[in-house]
Amino acid sequence: MIVQNLVQHFFIDYLSSYTRLFGLRMIYLSGLSVALALALLPSCTEALKDGECEVCVGFLERFYQTLQDNDIKFDNDSIEKALLKSCKEAKGKENRFCYYIGATSDAATKIINEVSKPMSYHVPVEKICEKLKKKDSQICELKYDKQVDLSSVDLKKLKVKDLKKILEEWGESCKGCVEKSDFIRKINELMPKYAPNAAKARTDL
Repeated sequence: MIVQNLVQHFFIDYLSSYTRLFGLRMIYLSGLSVALALALLPSCTEALKDGECEVCVGFLERFYQTLQDNDIKFDNDSIEKALLKSCKEAKGKENRFCYYIGATSDAATKIINEVSKPMSYHVPVEKICEKLKKKDSQICELKYDKQVDLSSVDLKKLKVKDLKKILEEWGESCKGCVEKSDFIRKINELMPKYAPNAAKARTDL
């Protein structure tokens, strides 16, 4: 017991002396360590949950891959220009996403820089979407419509509104169509253009 007390006192005296000599340095290094830890520590309140922001993540993942495939320069201006071009071709929920970030001609606000700038530094798209969520929560409320398997679905069993939705996703309409058969005929005509694999699979059935 006496020996244990002596050892404890020795270490206390040693640490006290060390702290007096190097106190400022320890405080400085400690501050840096805390700052670094806070910078690297992920925030559980900000991290996206599984399936959250699916349109944002899905669209930006494909967009990022397009930039790489086309050897687009990763600077703010080049990415913004490419984003505006991609958004001009976007349909459905992805077009709505583009509207929310200000990448469409009719957008009320413009926060394209919140995408182009971090992407120029190769920031993961999930992190970009996390930040966009803070700017506008509607962005992460967007969800893709349930996709119809055109390769095997019986179009005759679908409702007219579902047939219309298929055409809308393709950016097409069916002018003069009244009966369900009219919409089905239009879809079959356009399927080789917009869903060639599905059209081939239906032919092979």
